[in-house]
Amino acid sequence: MKLNIIKLLIITLCISCIKANAQAKKPTLMVVPSDAWCIKNGYVQTFDNQGTIEQIPDYKKAFQNDTEVLQVISQINGIMADRGFPLKNMESAIRSLASNQAEDNLRTSKNSGAGVTESPIDALKKVAKADIIMQLTWTVNKTGPKKSINFILQGLDGYTDKQIASAEGTGAPSFSAEIPVLLSEAVLSHMDRFTERLQAHFDDMFENGREIIVRVQTWNDWEEDLESEFDGEELGYLIEDWLAANTVKGRFSTTDMTESMALFEQVRIPLYNDKGRAIDARRYIRDLSKYLNGAPYNIPNKIVMKGLGRATLILGGK
Repeated sequence: MKLNIIKLLIITLCISCIKANAQAKKPTLMVVPSDAWCIKNGYVQTFDNQGTIEQIPDYKKAFQNDTEVLQVISQINGIMADRGFPLKNMESAIRSLASNQAEDNLRTSKNSGAGVTESPIDALKKVAKADIIMQLTWTVNKTGPKKSINFILQGLDGYTDKQIASAEGTGAPSFSAEIPVLLSEAVLSHMDRFTERLQAHFDDMFENGREIIVRVQTWNDWEEDLESEFDGEELGYLIEDWLAANTVKGRFSTTDMTESMALFEQVRIPLYNDKGRAIDARRYIRDLSKYLNGAPYNIPNKIVMKGLGRATLILGGK
């Protein structure tokens, strides 16, 4: 009897340790210069979006032409590393991104011949797969021989782009300190509260699942739609039932549902699969794709991604 009690205590202790370690897990971060900083300093690409001229950040150009960027990001990386947060290196991610872009430039649609379009930050997120993007803006103030730094630091969920933490302020003026050092000094006093918010967000994800967006659409030449009945039930309801069974605590919201389109937001998915591998929207939606493509529904479909946290499943063909 005593032996059984001892075994039970050991098992309980082990489970408690596992839970404690799980909750202590830190989110992975990547620090990037903000769009505003890139545009202000001329590190942009310009393109015509159906008659509207738009500017998007050119991160590669910023790193190649402005050593201050690398120094500033390195300083922030060091501050976060001191607090135990794992970091993705943006410069390394950009090199991987360049390789992927070379492949995308050769890839075209088999139907229309159209190329692949993707925003720089979405492409960067896919390469880095960071849980949280730390977007940094800084401005140098000069008053005679003195310099000071204004900064804005935003923590954005890497999957939904929702802001989960922010810090801003102005550092003390200095006669001789370099810009990265001034920025580090300005940021330090705000970092404890900032990192607490990041960790609280990640702990919520660990307990309640990562949030993504799922959209279901139909090709206009498909003979069926989301109101068609399969196995005695409308397809739209079948998809909702699948989501209810395959989300953390059954949590998701049906934002819109028509005969040709369904939008599901706040879809909570596990952070990791049973092998400890991080799950993104693409891996999650692949299971729904297989479910609908298999018996008894046999619905061919195509997965289209936008970033890590938005997935569209188009029904009726590839």
